[in-house]
Amino acid sequence: MIESWLPTASPCTSDEDICEFVLEQTGNEQVARAADLLIGRPLAVAGLVLLGLVIRWVLHKLVDRVVRRAEGGMLPDRFSPTTAATASRRVQRAKTMGDLLKSIITGVLVAVVGTMVLAQLGVNIAPIIASAGIIGVALGFGAQSLVKDFLSGIFMIFEDQYGVGDVVDLGEANGTVEAVSLRVTRLRDVNGTVWYVRNGEILRVGNMSQNWSRAVVDVTVGYTEDLARATQILREVAHDLWEDSDYDGIVVEEPEVTGIEALNPDSVTLRVMIKTAPMEQWAVARELRSRIKARFDHEGISIPVAQRMIWQQSQPPGAQQ
Repeated sequence: MIESWLPTASPCTSDEDICEFVLEQTGNEQVARAADLLIGRPLAVAGLVLLGLVIRWVLHKLVDRVVRRAEGGMLPDRFSPTTAATASRRVQRAKTMGDLLKSIITGVLVAVVGTMVLAQLGVNIAPIIASAGIIGVALGFGAQSLVKDFLSGIFMIFEDQYGVGDVVDLGEANGTVEAVSLRVTRLRDVNGTVWYVRNGEILRVGNMSQNWSRAVVDVTVGYTEDLARATQILREVAHDLWEDSDYDGIVVEEPEVTGIEALNPDSVTLRVMIKTAPMEQWAVARELRSRIKARFDHEGISIPVAQRMIWQQSQPPGAQQ
């Protein structure tokens, strides 16, 4: 009599709706458990997978929208004029960042949904979560340099510090960039040597070919020359180069002769600066030096050579021989 007043334990848990429904309809615990196993859990797993796919689709659409905005540029063309090369690099950078974000989103969703599916299948996920935390800490300590390389690579691509084809100075190595990945940067120097530089080891970047460049040419003349005349000749030579149709689009601004740059022991240095298109400063500088040499020869202006003065002291009268 006492046992009849005790509540009977339900074979269904609070989250097993299919099991409870079948139990209420049939009153058979085995049928209820079988219905939950054959219908409830597959539906729960399918719902989790479908939810994960929907979230992934929505987030990927948001990433695509951000990528399209980044490809078009954040500033109007009148504030940030772009060329075909600049636009191509911007599109490539935006797509790279978009692919990276999509990969991260997919990986996180797979891990989260996979863990929830295992929980629905009755697997104890507490050890899995604990193991994942331990593995994450171990990887964090053991692969610090790798994580540093990846993070540096992400910011380098996002900030467009350099791209393929740029001439850069990375400190230990400098040359033309041939490939940029999230971990390493490959560049080739003027001697043909290929350098592989880890992104995490790059502390500074000197980009000599981004947006525009400048050719700086220092010309030395003797102290006996007329500096005003020499300066005027440099202005004329630089202006002729500016008006040369062969350099249309290469020399982008009127050249500037800054005047006397340095007073050396045997010469005076005059400086000419020309703003050029990216990676054209070296060719423009060579052409300008050639024209200056020819014009100086025509005008009779000599470029001084190094001189050395020797002081010889003779013995005073009456000194012993």
